[in-house]
Amino acid sequence: MSFVQVIEFKTSRPDELNELMDEWKTATKGSRTATHAVVMSDRDNPGTYMEFVEFPSYEEAMRNSQLPETSKIAERMGKLCDGPPVFHNLDVMRDERL
Repeated sequence: MSFVQVIEFKTSRPDELNELMDEWKTATKGSRTATHAVVMSDRDNPGTYMEFVEFPSYEEAMRNSQLPETSKIAERMGKLCDGPPVFHNLDVMRDERL
């Protein structure tokens, strides 16, 4: 069963976070287990963002989290956020394109 992690965070520095995500993508090429990512901004709460990251399974997500590059980027991400990010760990129950 696939697994999705939604990371909710607040920042006044979205451009720097976007650059950081590009760095992670480059640094983990060939080793990351994430298969799909979407970053969204909350229209009703300016400065609030969410990132949707899809993995083949929970186990693959945990393997991705243990990559040294992921740890380094997560630490830097925390410094760009206005408070700690909130992680939502979700098992996919249904997935279809409409």
